[in-house]
Amino acid sequence: MEIVVLLKQVPDTESMISIADDGVSIKKEDIKWIMNPYDELAVEEGLQIKEAQGGTVTILSMGPQKAIEAIRTALAMGADKGVHINDPATEGSDALATAKILSAALKEIPYDLIIAGHRAVDEDNYQVAAAVAEFLGIPQVSMVVKTELGDGKIKCHRTFEGGSVVVEAALPAMITTQRGLNEPRYASLPGIMKAKKKPVDVKTAADLDVDPASVGTANRKVKIKTLRFPPERQAVQMIEGESPAEIAAQLVKVLHEETKII
Repeated sequence: MEIVVLLKQVPDTESMISIADDGVSIKKEDIKWIMNPYDELAVEEGLQIKEAQGGTVTILSMGPQKAIEAIRTALAMGADKGVHINDPATEGSDALATAKILSAALKEIPYDLIIAGHRAVDEDNYQVAAAVAEFLGIPQVSMVVKTELGDGKIKCHRTFEGGSVVVEAALPAMITTQRGLNEPRYASLPGIMKAKKKPVDVKTAADLDVDPASVGTANRKVKIKTLRFPPERQAVQMIEGESPAEIAAQLVKVLHEETKII
């Protein structure tokens, strides 16, 4: 079983985020960067399938030089090799361009199954994996919480609002992970040491025959006009009284005289 896991490095959700001076990006200098949490589920699922059925797990990631840290973390967990798309021309690409680049790389990598997190916690657009599957012409099942493989097919239990459904697809296929699928393992010390020697192939847009004029910040289909923090909420006003009737009367007075709701 040849498995490819799509991985993205994102800011730690506990990091303090500040808007950069350009007003359309964030300050990245003091941020801690981590593997996207949903991609951790993808790596773990790939490793579990490999352990059950044999094969290899390849990590595919696009990002600047520091993204190698997330790739090495996945290799330390047990993945076999990595492919790092590291090209300044691709930085700032939107979801469609990112999918175009990743799918171009995947055309050079053997795969039976592609696994990705269903979203990245930085931009939350839910689009990249579906677009990759479309570019490759393979089926995609999203929000997967359980998988079963056999007879050249994958059976997935996927969540939707109010319940779950079982979906079956022929391989090769793409699935995206949802919380509850598994519990990602920690990288062991021996795993960390081994990861330093595992191969990571570095690619550029030119290597993948991707037109630089179709990717990057300048060629985004979706452009960021401005970033703003949400307005600060006003302090909560507590309504006090000696009895429920008195509290209710005070509440009605506030709603009528101060907020003008009634």
